[in-house]
Amino acid sequence: MTTFAEPAAPARAAIHWHQRPYVRAIGVYLLVRAFGVAVLALFAAKTGQPLMDRLTSWDGQWYLDLANHGYFGITRGLYDAAGNYEPNTPLAFFPAYPMLLRAVAPVTLSSTVLAGLLVSAIAGCLAAAAIFRLARLVDGRDRTGVLLVALWAGAPMAITLSMTYTEALFTAFAAWALVGVVERRWLLAALCCVAAGLTRPTATVLVCVVGLAALIAFFRTRDRWQTLACVVLCPLGLFGFWAWVAITIGKPTGWWDLERNNWWTRFDGGREAAEFAWAKLVPGASVMETMTVFILLAAAVLAVLLFRTMRPLAQWWPLAAYGAGMVVLVAGTAGLPSAKVRFLLPGFILLFPIARGLASRRPGTAVATVAGFVVLGSWFSAYALTGWHYTI
Repeated sequence: MTTFAEPAAPARAAIHWHQRPYVRAIGVYLLVRAFGVAVLALFAAKTGQPLMDRLTSWDGQWYLDLANHGYFGITRGLYDAAGNYEPNTPLAFFPAYPMLLRAVAPVTLSSTVLAGLLVSAIAGCLAAAAIFRLARLVDGRDRTGVLLVALWAGAPMAITLSMTYTEALFTAFAAWALVGVVERRWLLAALCCVAAGLTRPTATVLVCVVGLAALIAFFRTRDRWQTLACVVLCPLGLFGFWAWVAITIGKPTGWWDLERNNWWTRFDGGREAAEFAWAKLVPGASVMETMTVFILLAAAVLAVLLFRTMRPLAQWWPLAAYGAGMVVLVAGTAGLPSAKVRFLLPGFILLFPIARGLASRRPGTAVATVAGFVVLGSWFSAYALTGWHYTI
């Protein structure tokens, strides 16, 4: 019978932001993201598209209007995937990011665009610090943490980390929630989980992992009140928003109805993803669609490798479960197949097996491999925003 061990005591060391490894990890993140934006700028100039327009495209426009006008004040022409707009359509988008934009806007001279880019940049740095911390906790080497940050920052569709999108913010909350779990900081895990639940629906996976880990710890440790508080608190953000939408629309399934009717999104266990892969690989398709299929397959392989590299699994299972859960959720949800690569981005831990393997190689080999990965990811990101003319 598998037992779930608690992390060793050193994992509870205090968070020291002045330590050089964190500065290096954040510096690597910013360097990779600057390169990704530069590649997008080149592609945008080549195709005659303004860079700022690309950085605020698609869902970014929804979040900007939500920040400016709220859920019921949007007046300009924004449409769902079916090309329609109804008064309840904005309720499909979660509130944390636009609320932050509205709060930060006074600092950026009331520009919600600049506020959105600033929030994404800061959130990305915070996420990079947590990702570095988690990798170092598991592997024990700073190099692995820095490599994982670089791989995540340069992954396909990582451009959304520098856009008015929620990927950077959600990843920051998710990563620090997982830090709280593995370090037994249950209130940190709970609060970050609540915030993540107000940011994206993919918090479903995070809530399940954090809640289960806290429940197991409740029966195995003496920190009964903290673990119980985590179990109770962690789903409140996600469930609270769903409940608010249900009350506003007047139907218990209000949010899910919006997703199904306006964005054709529903959980079908992966049937549509399998049909999409078969339809695009057999006769051939666009670069975007073909790459999406291969990235989904790669994510599935990495999810399996996670359980082989997270040793002892009894200690690190929440990280492996989170990564695998993200793959299951993304692959198993029908609708908008071209956006699946972006949906995978918060599953940063999927890249851990690659980072750990590269950390054992010569520095030159590791740097060259990561550089090649970043170039490929930046090209794919730029192509998705300039050459692909459908939602991402």
